[in-house]
Amino acid sequence: MRADPRDYRIVTPATLKSALALMNREADRWTPIAGGTDLMVLYAVGKLPTRNLVSIWNLPELCGIEVLPGEVRIGAGSTYSDVRQHEVIAREFPLLAGAAAWTGGIANQNRGTLGGNIVNASPAADSLPALLVYEATLLLASANGEREVPYTHFHQAYKKHALQSGELIRTIKLPRKCAGYFAFARKIGSRKAQAISKVCMAALGKIENGAIEDVRIALGSVAPVPLRLKVTERLLTGRKIEPALASLAAASVAQQIQPIDDIRSTTKYRAAVAANLVAEFVEALGSEESSGGQLVNDSLARWNQAPSAAVAREILSCCGSRAWAERLTQRRPFAQAAALLAASDEIWRSLTPADWREAFRSHPRIGESSASSPAPARSAAWSEQEQDRVTNAADDLKSALADANRAYEEKFGYIFIVCAAGKSAAEILAILRRRMQNDKETEIREAAEEQRLITQLRLKKWLGT
Repeated sequence: MRADPRDYRIVTPATLKSALALMNREADRWTPIAGGTDLMVLYAVGKLPTRNLVSIWNLPELCGIEVLPGEVRIGAGSTYSDVRQHEVIAREFPLLAGAAAWTGGIANQNRGTLGGNIVNASPAADSLPALLVYEATLLLASANGEREVPYTHFHQAYKKHALQSGELIRTIKLPRKCAGYFAFARKIGSRKAQAISKVCMAALGKIENGAIEDVRIALGSVAPVPLRLKVTERLLTGRKIEPALASLAAASVAQQIQPIDDIRSTTKYRAAVAANLVAEFVEALGSEESSGGQLVNDSLARWNQAPSAAVAREILSCCGSRAWAERLTQRRPFAQAAALLAASDEIWRSLTPADWREAFRSHPRIGESSASSPAPARSAAWSEQEQDRVTNAADDLKSALADANRAYEEKFGYIFIVCAAGKSAAEILAILRRRMQNDKETEIREAAEEQRLITQLRLKKWLGT
């Protein structure tokens, strides 16, 4: 049953003061609405219980992002697009900017507000774990004045929070104290965007003198409220990263979460994924430490801030799948090169064989210089570098490779893909002949793994690492 608009009333105060005065006089009658991305879903199916709405959309006092020496203040009416496109947030709070990019599609990001997302209080919301690990503070406003609440104390139970009658979130404050932290985020869902999370995670870690000095881990969709894993954090703090530590951290997760079975997932799956994500974070933190803790390099920083239309095209030289390039672009910003490389692998493995074959077509055959599909000039140059030992091979080897390439394409329907860097023509020919014995299912996955290796190699070249 659809809603009848004649049953509803909406008022639009010009100022926050007017809105708060109205809510103070008749708090039980009026429900605030900003972008409406949650309330309008209920309205459309006739399930919005409130009949009186007060619009706080575009109120000047709730809009804007202010950068101060010690903190960043985000107006509660700021949209996801405002958050993900803000230079300082992208640079200093990449977990929040990334979560904003995951939340719905572009239309929802242009309407949905950070304050609305917090008040909606869904434990599966992508941005809430990031706010927890950044230790945000909420400035709440009412007709009686303002008060501050640490975000860690805001959510009290499922869909219940610390807002009092007649109160609104005015500002989200983020302390600028995360320099030198390793940032890690994962969203597990049917898709990376426009899908509600089965499990989502945000984590920060800092290592000093070989030991974990500070760590913050937050999960969504595994409890009635977004959750900081305090037990795991205490377990990790002060410890040196060693092989057994990831397993210990993963084992500690079960006692802190309360996952449920629902239409999106199961208790068992969520518990297993949550533990695996914590282990992955600890392992990644250790890898970051062993690599010297490299933060965003110049190429990555520039790419994080570039217009969306350009960035997907730029990385097609690393992998010719448009789906891979678009999804990786949607995951921006990346705080470290390691995070970009990990996301690339995750996205690549989630693609379809058709996407894989599209990437294959951007490569020339082994021993040739031109791809079957148009490819960026940088991609062609990299292919030439990767095949340099084939270029200088003897003519009989080149001829044997050409014959083997034709036989491979007749059997499998696409060109032979191998990470050729450092391999001689004889080595590549031997690999090709071995893979000719594969069945089609085995071979498409082996070819995809070779493409993954090529992509990783080229991403590192592109980053200059």
